[in-house]
Amino acid sequence: MAAAVRAGLWHRGVISVTRRGSHSHSNTALKPQYDAIIIGAGHNGLIASAYLQKGGLKTTVLECRHVLGGAAVSEEIIPGFLFSRASYLLSLLRPHIYQDLELKKHGLKVYMRDPYSFTPMLEDGVRGRPPPSLTLGADLAKTQKEIGKFSEKDAKVYPEFLSYLERLACAIHPLLDAPPVDIPGLTQGSLRKKISALRSLKPLVKSGLQLGKNIPDFYELVTAPVMKVLNRWFESEPLRATLATDSVIGANTSPNNPGSGYVLLHHVMGELEKEKGAWGYVEGGMGGVSQSIARSARSLGADIFTNRDVEQVLIGQDGSAKGVVLTDETEVHSKVVLSNATPYITFKQLTPQDALPEAFITAVDQIDYTSPVTKINVAVDKLPNFLAAPNSADGKPGPHHQCSIHLNCESVEVLEEAYREGQQGRPSSRPMIEMTIPSVLDPTLAPPGCHVVSLFIQFTPYLLEGRRVWTDEDRERFADTAFDWVERYAPGFKKSIVGKDVLTPADLERVFSLTGGNIFHGSMSLDQLYLARPLPSVADYRSPVKGLYLCGSGSHPGGGVMGAAGWNSALKVLADFKRL
Repeated sequence: MAAAVRAGLWHRGVISVTRRGSHSHSNTALKPQYDAIIIGAGHNGLIASAYLQKGGLKTTVLECRHVLGGAAVSEEIIPGFLFSRASYLLSLLRPHIYQDLELKKHGLKVYMRDPYSFTPMLEDGVRGRPPPSLTLGADLAKTQKEIGKFSEKDAKVYPEFLSYLERLACAIHPLLDAPPVDIPGLTQGSLRKKISALRSLKPLVKSGLQLGKNIPDFYELVTAPVMKVLNRWFESEPLRATLATDSVIGANTSPNNPGSGYVLLHHVMGELEKEKGAWGYVEGGMGGVSQSIARSARSLGADIFTNRDVEQVLIGQDGSAKGVVLTDETEVHSKVVLSNATPYITFKQLTPQDALPEAFITAVDQIDYTSPVTKINVAVDKLPNFLAAPNSADGKPGPHHQCSIHLNCESVEVLEEAYREGQQGRPSSRPMIEMTIPSVLDPTLAPPGCHVVSLFIQFTPYLLEGRRVWTDEDRERFADTAFDWVERYAPGFKKSIVGKDVLTPADLERVFSLTGGNIFHGSMSLDQLYLARPLPSVADYRSPVKGLYLCGSGSHPGGGVMGAAGWNSALKVLADFKRL
């Protein structure tokens, strides 16, 4: 099988043959009138549709691609190999959504990972032993033993560090599950409206009370360079660098930049199967999440369609949203429209410009969508064999194979140099690579003996040298660079490759409509969070056009927090709908 797949495919580079994956199969016809239309079947859009339908609004979701899920999709881009083509790990799906929509009942199955982090080193081992490595997992005693190989002091304080992070992360949860404070409601309108708006303060007050005496620690972590915090806790470079990767993953920043601490906190505030901070693989790939949400929404009565490309939001004579027109000129009318697209696409491409204030359009142009990410999906015909943890004689996966495998992460300076090169408009010559091999736990993804490998790589610019678009030759060159580095950690990797799919920031934008290739629908910098996400004037999900709302990751609480924006926006729509 592997040899057959290899033949004639390797030289093609990007292969886009989709034979199975997160497809939509709906026998329902698109109706001319709905209460609510949602543009885009990403996870937030699907979740919003479920809650709107539960709230009594007849809802439809219109997806332009042939698969559901936005960036959370499964695609067989190489025959026989099923990839989580963009998003590749599950953690930040809000627990109440998981329960409300009965996602387990609707087919969601997650493989938990333990251990969850593996950082191999390139330096030579001592007296013929393998090179050193650092493995982190749920077993605290084992993890401390691993850390102790580099620093007994770090091993001793590590449990206290985890408690410190958990205290801060748990205090944020009330803010994730509610819209931001209603500033217009508190400052404008009648006394009755102001009193009603006081309810929006409850999550903020609850968060503050939970933080208590830890408020200064929280303020420091979210505003400081993460290294300021990590250097105070730890002395060993492999541990500091491994933890620092979570402060930059998906973000165009370095561990020494202010605000990188928040990105670290963002990635540890999740929960999976009641385990804090855990990340897992979804059976059948990340499209399995989207499919389970879609099945739940459909069971409630929502209509969900693929291959329905929205051209524009329809604006009525009174200036409010009245529905959408598709690229085939079909008009679908509704009382409200929710956009799961990025704010840029929503307000610059889908909304007629004469319906928006000029100052607002100018502000939309200033939203930061810079992305440092290239995602490479790789099909291999054998399990990677790491020098730091050689494969067993029987060829079965080891515990480290299920982890997020951090390559080129031996030191923070390696990460810094990769960042500096990216800022100069050049792909990093020694890039930061997060490697995952979900097929070691999920046998549905690849033929027997073969595996799917995800390489999430930083730092790569959207335009080369700030002006030149990526060519196929550029993609091949950078893929070779990434594969060369993997080869140094796991000799034989390059020979095992039977196909690949290279997605630069520009490709992520083209394929998944992620403006700038940004996986979060906009930078998760401090100036684009909470009351300012994506802009202060639309932080409450309502747009300047009456009846038009944001429901995607470009709104609070941002990318990665799976479903929270969909849930929050649906609540806002349902509250407004009562007043229509």
